[in-house]
Amino acid sequence: MDAYLIPAVDGVAYGLLLAIAAAGLTVAFGAGGVLNLAHGTLIAAGGYVAAATSSGTWTGLVLAVLAATVAGAAGGGVLAAATAALRGRGHLDQALLTFGLALAGGDLLTTVYGPDTLRPRLPAVLQATVTVGGHRYPVDRLAVLGIAVVVCAAGYVLLHRTRAGRLVRATVDDRAMVAGIGVNPRLVDASVLVTAGALAGLAGALSTPILGVGPGTADTVLLLSLIVVVCGRLGSVPGAVAAALAVGVVQTLGVTTFPTVAPYLLTGAMAAVLLARRTGLPAQARP
Repeated sequence: MDAYLIPAVDGVAYGLLLAIAAAGLTVAFGAGGVLNLAHGTLIAAGGYVAAATSSGTWTGLVLAVLAATVAGAAGGGVLAAATAALRGRGHLDQALLTFGLALAGGDLLTTVYGPDTLRPRLPAVLQATVTVGGHRYPVDRLAVLGIAVVVCAAGYVLLHRTRAGRLVRATVDDRAMVAGIGVNPRLVDASVLVTAGALAGLAGALSTPILGVGPGTADTVLLLSLIVVVCGRLGSVPGAVAAALAVGVVQTLGVTTFPTVAPYLLTGAMAAVLLARRTGLPAQARP
């Protein structure tokens, strides 16, 4: 079991990063009603901004994370404006529009930041290692794990324990009722997309020290985020967190334990989850 300790910790840290990334995607769909295929590009943009802004100091690190979050929020605002006119026309139109924006955004990022994989410059303390269960482990990964736990907990409290969160959930359930109390549902939709973009930017900033950011980041993260939200059920934040943890652990332990079949473990696990769900809920699937 000792040999699996570090891969398991890596899997939890990776899963929590995916949870932050996928939370923005599932909230945008569940509460904002937008199927956003440009979500991976927002994450990559956050990573690029963090890598370019960091200076190797604590102040630079804080500014880099804030800049990445603001960049993601701005991207979410652009998506809110772009998709507002498509409301009521189905998710296919949204998917095509956001896919086109993702392609354009990906080319723009590569033009601005180049084809190389970038990593932020971190303070010296975060580049050290500590002993965990008898093994040396990078401090930056532990820091990312701790921040990810705080962000996930804060997101849950915001969604379930605040007036803003209750308003978002009420908009999902009954838009007419929300309009009846004097709140514009479209303003709530736009706020949700801006928040989802901010989460994407933050996820990009947090993942860049570990994974780096390059031309293939947007596609990879989008694919993993889609797997997470599909397995965790579209629109469910707790489901996305649980699925992200499972994806992180399966992927990291799979590479360590079964390296020859590791690329297939994730898709196999996803297929098993979807088949089990379909088998387990036949009565609910029928009107």
